Amino acid sequence: MAFAADRGDSTETPDPVFETPHFQRRRAQNWLFLGLMYAFFYMSRYNLSAVLSAVAEQFGWSYSDYSSVLSVSLLTYGLAVFLNGPLADRIGGKRAILIGAAGAAVFNTLFGLCHLLLLRPAVVSNGQTIAPPELAAGLSNATVLAGIAVIWACNHYFQSFGALSIVKINASWFRLRERGRFAGLFGVMIQAGRVNAYMLMPLALRFLPWQYAFFIPALTLAIMWLVCLRGIENSPAQAGFPELHTGDDIGEDAAAKPTLSYVLRRVFARPEPWVIAFTSMCIGFVRHSIDHYFPQYIGTMFHISSKHLMSFGPYAFVSFAAPAFAVIGGLLAGNASDRLFGSRRAPVICLSFIGMAFCLLFLRASIHTAWLAAIGLVLISMFIQGAHSLVGGAASMDFGGRKAVATAAGLFDGAQYLAGAVIGRVMGSLLDSYKVASVPGEEFVIWPLAPLPFAILGAILIARLWNVLPGRRKAPSVDAKISTVPTMMTGQPSEQSYSLATGGLPEPRA
Repeated sequence: MAFAADRGDSTETPDPVFETPHFQRRRAQNWLFLGLMYAFFYMSRYNLSAVLSAVAEQFGWSYSDYSSVLSVSLLTYGLAVFLNGPLADRIGGKRAILIGAAGAAVFNTLFGLCHLLLLRPAVVSNGQTIAPPELAAGLSNATVLAGIAVIWACNHYFQSFGALSIVKINASWFRLRERGRFAGLFGVMIQAGRVNAYMLMPLALRFLPWQYAFFIPALTLAIMWLVCLRGIENSPAQAGFPELHTGDDIGEDAAAKPTLSYVLRRVFARPEPWVIAFTSMCIGFVRHSIDHYFPQYIGTMFHISSKHLMSFGPYAFVSFAAPAFAVIGGLLAGNASDRLFGSRRAPVICLSFIGMAFCLLFLRASIHTAWLAAIGLVLISMFIQGAHSLVGGAASMDFGGRKAVATAAGLFDGAQYLAGAVIGRVMGSLLDSYKVASVPGEEFVIWPLAPLPFAILGAILIARLWNVLPGRRKAPSVDAKISTVPTMMTGQPSEQSYSLATGGLPEPRA
């Protein structure tokens, strides 16, 4: 039997329709609208971290108070994607992303309306609360904090539909051999949302009260809801084209109906998705340690208020350069995966983890030097996004296929956010315990070291899948196996890798 050992292109049915400018434009429109929607999802998720100092000063929050809000919301997100993945596979990505956008807009609006609970803000000096806030209706600080945590957790529940929906839709629009590059583009949209959050939201504080950092993202989500309602479709077939054979479903998988049992079995009954899920947890430990605390690190360590952060050169540099380098990291990782490693994701993810580890050590060494620390943060962002874009944007489509992609994305994304919930809670307590009243910011000396072990562990875990190919293709014939060179230096998979990739033994010769 013949076997295409490079990218699985043999499973794709050539069709000139998909090479026409008309199809390319329609696919670009679908992806552009989805990407913009996801960028605004990110803006409405990271806006709290971007203006945290301003909110914390109003309510008199400590690091532990904020970490309580953060960990509950990340835990909600992590659990929600496990549940919403199979749901998105059943109802379709378009309907799922519209549900998510509507809910996120509502709860961002409600978070902004929490300013009505404040009669008088807290008095804070050098990170210490001198006088607590005066709250409306005789509410206590604990009650208000709990209410805010619930609102932000609800926002994260609806946010969980975002990535699931996008990979669900794009699994039908992109072939297997195109998905590494798609993962890079996926990262571009993520970073556009981060730019909106970390640059535009602090800038808005110069002219508007803090609550507008939540009202503005809610408005953008409402606008994109209307755009996506008319501008996107779940698949080429629904947009008036033939069905695109993407190359990830063959044999029994191609004929199987996308029932709940099939979807769960395809994702949860195989070892490779679980290895990727634990790897994704390691990404989450590093990513959420950095993303949610770097504005407070810069503001506290170098004595910059929230509204003046964009006037401080190192912060402005990180806010712009970190997303830009993350985009570069995602594009490089996607192209390297497709072109250098034959659509294998593990080698690039492993190298990204090694890069994270070195950058965390560099950040610790330069923690008191603003510009050097800024460079470290930018480089960390590049390596994080390189790994994250492949796990979230490519591996979920590879190992889930069109019928179970949202479930796979839910497993990988959920694992990352569950890790974020743990590190978010631990980090707040850790920073509070290392506080030195006479030296504001000194608590951040421990900050880069907390996620370092997980960067190392992630590299070790994902290296186990170094030679595993995505997809569930037929095993090679004896002749093909004999000609295969089992070394990762050639970029070709070993015989063992085919068994791992297919979940079974080679098929006997006829």
